[in-house]
This record gives sequence, structure tokens and C-alpha cells, in this order.
Amino acid sequence: MDIEAEIRALQLDSAEDNNDVVNPEDAKLEKVEKEDEVEVEVEVEGMKDEVHGRSQPGQAEPKVKNKEVVALEDAEAQEEMETNKKRHLNVVFIGHVDAGKSTTGGQILFLSGQVDDRTIQKYEKEAKDKSRESWYMAYIMDTNEEERVKGKTVEVGRAHFETETTRFTILDAPGHKSYVPNMISGASQADIGVLVISARKGEFETGYERGGQTREHVQLAKTLGVAKLLVVVNKMDDPTVNWSKERYDEIESKMTPFLKSSGYNVKKDVQFLPISGLLGSNMKTRVDKSICSWWNGPCLFEALDCIEVPLRDPKGPFRMPIIDKFKDMGTVVMGKVESGSVCEGDSLLVMPNKAQVKVVAVCCDESKVRCAGPGENLRVRLSGIEEEDILSGFVLSSIVKPIPAVTEFTAQLQILELLENAIFTAGYKAVLHVHSVVEECEIVELLQQIDPKTRKPMKKKVLFVKNGAVVVCRVQVNNSICVEKFSDFPQLGRFTLRTEGKTIAVGKVTDLPVA
Repeated sequence: MDIEAEIRALQLDSAEDNNDVVNPEDAKLEKVEKEDEVEVEVEVEGMKDEVHGRSQPGQAEPKVKNKEVVALEDAEAQEEMETNKKRHLNVVFIGHVDAGKSTTGGQILFLSGQVDDRTIQKYEKEAKDKSRESWYMAYIMDTNEEERVKGKTVEVGRAHFETETTRFTILDAPGHKSYVPNMISGASQADIGVLVISARKGEFETGYERGGQTREHVQLAKTLGVAKLLVVVNKMDDPTVNWSKERYDEIESKMTPFLKSSGYNVKKDVQFLPISGLLGSNMKTRVDKSICSWWNGPCLFEALDCIEVPLRDPKGPFRMPIIDKFKDMGTVVMGKVESGSVCEGDSLLVMPNKAQVKVVAVCCDESKVRCAGPGENLRVRLSGIEEEDILSGFVLSSIVKPIPAVTEFTAQLQILELLENAIFTAGYKAVLHVHSVVEECEIVELLQQIDPKTRKPMKKKVLFVKNGAVVVCRVQVNNSICVEKFSDFPQLGRFTLRTEGKTIAVGKVTDLPVA
């Protein structure tokens, strides 16, 4: 009988909200079951209000399948269905320091109604007090004091907004070169990238020249699986630019060959558009012809909406790399589902330490959900493991087909630029970044060099390689890490090698040792 199931669900819900103390009313409900349906109706409605009172807004409410369900309840159910129907995308904002990533992110949130005018006024005042009037939009994304004082993003900021067809999670990556590891963890969760470039005189040039973050970020984004890129030329309102078509074209013509060399198909996967992040021009609505007569393309929101995303398999084996963990009535882990689906009550494994855990609750964007599919950013509460036994880089995976945990693997590497005087040979040490793992590694053996033109292995034995070479090698790490073959799971099989703050190589896992 439907109603009984509903009542049980509600009891569980309210018990949870009361920190697992079952209140007397719930006990009474047991008796009510045996009485006639009308009373059950009333009781259920009463309980609903109680749950309403205590649960957080936006929590998934159990639905009663009866004819006299309140219209409001119906509307809520409808709304919930609607939000779940929207596709979900992770967008990472990358680019050189001070290109305007946080300001653009803040402006998007303001335009999509996530931030009210009062908060903006508060930020304006705060920015004025620090005599940094133009930073107030960035304060929406840069929440901690250190970031506000210096005007530099350090950690990856997160925020959510929606357009008519899509739910977006913004990841605001830091542009400063000291924080590239943070940017890597941000970009590894993203589906599409927004590369923010400053059109202001001198700023584009510094970001783009050797050692500028624009170059490094693009190469990293490509390796980390950001397939589509929106190149946003920001600060078009600046007095030195003044929406000039020449400047915009100059930037586009300089960026195109570089994007091609980084592996992007410029015609299919890259789109350029001019905006002003501070004023919000050409973001939600197209820019006014009186300001910019030559631009006939889409605005930022339209461009984001039109992007096609890769399909993921909701029925595949479950994989969720853990980015972060904390204690909150149990152990809670955060991450993005790369494959498969997860539901409350599932049993999973935490790899590589093979701890079996049970899923107690699943939260997606603040709200509690029963199940979640691939591509979602989740917080999952687990039982059966202590918070200190989990490290970021561990992977929640299905028991039937767990993710391999290895200390050595074969990979195909492309050398980007080595440090001066460095030779890439067996015994080379670097830091390996793969999904959310950061681990020291050593190249044990170079197996063969691949000819970039024919893509076939060269005959002669390799002892060392230089910049630009493609090489197959064996990589060893100190602790066992979770990786997959690139051919099976691209997201969990791509990696970057860095040393002394520079990205030296990008690669993909081609083979794993047989367990």
C-alpha cells in the first residue's frame, strides 16, 4: 500500500531532522496505519508541515500519491521534476591573473538573480573602503579576507546558477602561477572552460607571452578534459580598448594558432566573444549596437546554453574521485561523479584502501536527493569509515567493478617544456596530478618514442627525450593511486606532470599492470 510506504519515509525524514530522535507523534503514526484512510491523510499532511518546518528549503519531499494532494505539493513535485530535467554542466573560469575571472563569475551570479542588490551594495562599500571600487563584483566569488585584500583568487570558488535549459556550477580557478595546483583540481571537475582574456593594453600580452598563465591554463585545460572552450575577451569597456574591433580581432588571430597547437579544434570546440565583466555587457543580453556596432554573435549566456556536452553513462560502474572530506553527523565526502549513479543505501568501496562503506545521504547543490547520476557535484555522507582514513584523491567506486589501485602504470606522455638543463630520462622525478590525486612519481623506463607525424613508434631505442617529444614510458608512484586506462575512462586516465611550479608534460594512461 502506497501510503504506508510514504509514512515510513516521512518518519525516517523527521527522525533524521531531529538528530535521529523519533518523536512521540511518529510513534502514534504506527497505530494510525490500521485506521481508515482519511485519518491517515490528515496525519500525513500534518507530518508534512512538520517536516517542512524543520527541513532545509529545497529538500526533496516525499510525494503522496492521493487525489486530494494539496496543489502546492503538486507544484513542488512538478518543480523538482523540472530542475532534475535540466542538464548539468561544470564551467571552469581560467586565465591569467587579473583578467577578470572572479568579476565575470560574480556578474553572472548577479545577472541570473543569485545575489540580491543589497549584498552588492554591501560589497561596493567594502571595496570602496579598500579603495578598490572595481573589485566589488569579484567579492561575490572571492569570499575569504585574504583573497579580498590582495584581489587574487587562491582557492577554487564554487557557485551555482541556472539558465533556461541548463544548471551550471561555476568553478572560479585562481590565475596566479603559485596556485596552479588549485587550478588543476578545479579544471579536473569541469566539462567546459571559459578562458577569460583581458583586452586592456599590455594585459593580454603579459598573460599570453611565455610564462604567462593564459598559455599554461589552456594546455592544462585540454589535458584535464575540458573539451569545449569559450574564449571571452573581457574589459572591452576599458578606455584603452573602447570596444575596438581591431583589438578584438588581434587577440583572436593571436589565440587561434595557439589553441590549435594545444589540441583544440578551433572551428568546432572554441568560440570567441567580447564582454565587459564589470558592467555586464554582452553577458545576459546581447550588447547594445550603440556601444558595439560590429558584434552580431551571441551573448555569454546564449553561448553557454548552446554548448553540446559529452554524454556519460549512468549505468556504468560507479566512480567518484574525492576532492574533499569533512565531519558532519558522520563522514561526508565531496566530488564529481564521473560514471555510474549513486542512491541512498548503496554499498560502495573507498579505493585504494578497499574500505566498504554505506551511503547514508546524498546532497547535490545544497539539496538532498535520493539518487544522482554522472556529472553531478555531490556531497555524500558515508557510514563505515572515519574521516581521517580518507584522503583527497581516493575514489568511491562500485563493489562489483572497483577502480584499479596501482603503484606503477604505462603512459603516453607529451613533453611540453622541460626546465632548463633538464633531460627527460629514466629516473626523472616530478609531481603527478591525475583527477584529484597529487602524488610524487618517477619515470622508471622509457619504452619507445612516437613519431609525431606518423603517430607510430620509432624503431630506435630511446634513452632520453627533449621538448615536444611524445614518448611511452613506465611511471612509478610511492603510494598506490586509483587510475583507469584512458581508453576506458578518459576522466580518470589523463594526467599532468609538474615540477618546480611548471607543467612539463601531459599524458594518458595506456596500460595498467595485471592485478
